[in-house]
Amino acid sequence: MISISIITVGGTIDKIYFDAKSEYEVGPPNAEKVLSELNLSIHYTVTSLLRKDSLDMTDEDRKLLYTTVAGDPATKILVTHGTDTMVETARYLAAIRDKTIVLTGALEPALFKTSDATFNIGCAIGALQVLQNGSYIVMNGRVFPADNVRKNLDVNRFEPLTPKSEAG
Repeated sequence: MISISIITVGGTIDKIYFDAKSEYEVGPPNAEKVLSELNLSIHYTVTSLLRKDSLDMTDEDRKLLYTTVAGDPATKILVTHGTDTMVETARYLAAIRDKTIVLTGALEPALFKTSDATFNIGCAIGALQVLQNGSYIVMNGRVFPADNVRKNLDVNRFEPLTPKSEAG
């Protein structure tokens, strides 16, 4: 049975609404809730490493994530991350050569009915099972190598830098 380590660092996927404050804040990992409602035939663990908006991620945060991923006994790693700096983090993690690392997130909080979180997490888990070692982003129904992806803010989706090197 495949074993996947899910490491959460925050981002919109984990945002929750606090009525008293009238604002969104990063809460506990929503990936755990999303996956617990599915009848999966994989083994997974969820580690909440950080609870940050990706715009607040620092070099120290990326070093902590790198050390955590590199030291994880699993060879299949899913990182849930905010979309604004996901590409930067995926490229940072690309130096880890002996694991398959997939980063995904959501453009709306996972607990919203219209969120893309469940779809993105599902795509990421599927991708982890067939991709070779390396660092990838899985968003919008597509798989991108970390060195060939960007977030297009005008259309709010991820796309390849150059169409030829796209994975999957």
